[in-house]
Amino acid sequence: MTTDSSRSEPTSSPAGWEREVVSRLASAGLDEQRRSRRWGIFFKFAFLAYLLGLLALYLPWSSWAPGVSQKHTALVEIQGIIAEDTDASADRIVAGLRAAFEDSNTAAVIVRINSPGGSPVQASYINDEMVRLRSEHPGKPLYAVITDMCASGGYYVAAAAEKIYANKSSVIGSIGVLMNGFGFVETMNKLGVERRLITAGEHKGFLDPFSPLRADEIAHIESVLEEIHAQFIDVVKSGRGERLKDNGSLFSGLVWTGEKSVELGLVDSLGSAGYVAREIVGVEEIVDFTPKRTTLERLAERVGVVLARALAPRIELL
Repeated sequence: MTTDSSRSEPTSSPAGWEREVVSRLASAGLDEQRRSRRWGIFFKFAFLAYLLGLLALYLPWSSWAPGVSQKHTALVEIQGIIAEDTDASADRIVAGLRAAFEDSNTAAVIVRINSPGGSPVQASYINDEMVRLRSEHPGKPLYAVITDMCASGGYYVAAAAEKIYANKSSVIGSIGVLMNGFGFVETMNKLGVERRLITAGEHKGFLDPFSPLRADEIAHIESVLEEIHAQFIDVVKSGRGERLKDNGSLFSGLVWTGEKSVELGLVDSLGSAGYVAREIVGVEEIVDFTPKRTTLERLAERVGVVLARALAPRIELL
């Protein structure tokens, strides 16, 4: 019996072809599930990292008092304008001072100042707390060290220290008070704009930048500034005592170099924080107790507070 070699072998049955397609679809589905799980795990970890990042921003890690188990000189920095919502606010500086004094290993405290001044109220709060802490911890001396500038409200704070040190080129003084603002009355007249200000109280709208100044209101605000100036002078005299030289321009708002300030009695001697820790305190290691603001706090200030300050008149020791 002969065989026809031209006939080909039979192909896979229809049922086998369907099984192969189903198998491939199932395999593809499993692969997709694995990829989905991997991406799901990735996004969960990413979200967790995001939450941890937010937590790190909100928690004031750097404001916690450092744990140091040996004797040290504590440092609290006052940088920039002294105002309620700044790094140099009374709440922050006072918190740092209290932590520094309450640390059992603190030998002495240095307040390092680089400030043009700011709010008389905030400066007064800091000054009062420095005086209180000195009285409560008589064995821990408190020194002020001036870097670039210690003017007005900055000096209001420094006056509470046991001794003040500065660089020979530091700018020091400006013991005075000011209130600044702008007037747009003539501009409005030229533009033909009518100011409509309705108040209950004769002087409720005084210092309005769109209304003319009145002589009686100027006299009143000058008396307020003079009163605050007198308080400032009393604080300086109380802190510095007989070290102040009799100089008619000492409380005029002028500034002097650190070298000249030594002659005038505004400063005790020239020296840096390192010098004071090493040569005066005798404990060279310095530990920073300055509370730091979080990134979110800084952003909030830039968005809201700066704008408010630019628009509102205020009394400053600047």
